[in-house]
Order: sequence, then C-alpha cells, then structure tokens
Amino acid sequence: MKEVVMQPNTSDQLSIMDLMNGWMYRDLGDWDNLRTLFHPDGSIEVTWFEGQFADFVDASIRMGASDLRTKHVIGSPVLKFNGPRAIAETNAIIVGENVNLDVGCSVHSRFYDLLEKRHDVWKLVKRHCLYDMGTFNFPRGIVELDVATIQRYPREYAPLAYLLEKSGFPVTRVFPTKGSDQERTIKASALTWLMQ
Repeated sequence: MKEVVMQPNTSDQLSIMDLMNGWMYRDLGDWDNLRTLFHPDGSIEVTWFEGQFADFVDASIRMGASDLRTKHVIGSPVLKFNGPRAIAETNAIIVGENVNLDVGCSVHSRFYDLLEKRHDVWKLVKRHCLYDMGTFNFPRGIVELDVATIQRYPREYAPLAYLLEKSGFPVTRVFPTKGSDQERTIKASALTWLMQ
C-alpha cells in the first residue's frame, strides 16, 4: 500500500499537541476536562482498562480514590496526517506509586493514537499504549516484592502491572511491547485506517 500523507497546517499540529498534554487532567483528577479529549465513540486500551473512553474516566475516578497514584510525563507527538485523520505516537513515562505498599514504578511507553477532525475539532478516536521498559521505585527504601506476580508479566511493563494488581486493578491479558507482533499489527491497522 502506497503511503500518501498530506501536509498538516500548524493549527492542526498545535491542536493535537494540546490533546496530548491534556492527559494531565487525569493526573489532576479534572474529570470533566479529561472527558473532552475523546470523541463520544472513542475507546482506549491500556493495561488495566479496555473499552469506551467515557467508562475509562469513570474507572479512573475509582482508581483516584484508591492507594494507587499515577502521573504521566508526556513528550511531543510524531504525527502523520491524511485530511481529517491523523496518527500520533507520543512518548510517555508512567510514574506510579501505591502509598500503602511503599512501592512505585517508572514505565516508559508510547501512546499510539488515532485522531479525527470532526466539526473542525480534533479529538481522539482510539488510544493504544505500547510499552518499552519499566523499573520499580522504592520511595522509602527497599521492600520485599512478590516475585511470582512480577514474573507473570512482560518485563517491559511488569512493574506497572504489579502495582495495578496489588492495588485492585488486575491486568488480564498481554499488551503490546516494543517491537512485538502486537505493535506491528496495531500500526499496520492504523495506517490502513489513516488512508481510507
């Protein structure tokens, strides 16, 4: 398939960059503004949630009331455009901590997003998270970990999955890691969608 990607204007690029930075609303518990990032039919797939974005926000509210705290450090997206459609790939560091267990993590990932401009407004249609590497953090000194639980997950996101599981948000399947067949399939499908 020949890839023909149209040149975006600066306004389109800035609008999408604002959407990526808008993930801060989740970290701040600003749920009303978080809901504005996706189109009404938007969906998301991350380690602990798969489904409609509206339901993800509701689930995030429940997570916000738990012992698990998260923060996302967001980079600048690499963009591909075709008319009113775009793909954005954005570096993100997921920093997490269970304040009761005194265990944290730092996981390097990439948001892989499909976006559409509808009624002259760019919003997210589909978000995947691709996982590159991760480590544990110990904010108050080393604590003992459940090694059997850690070993159930791919090393790229095992620290995050461990925290999620121990905090009551289980990870129920394998998610895409850097260079995996899953990543290649997601990207191939996205390019097909972009060029429609």
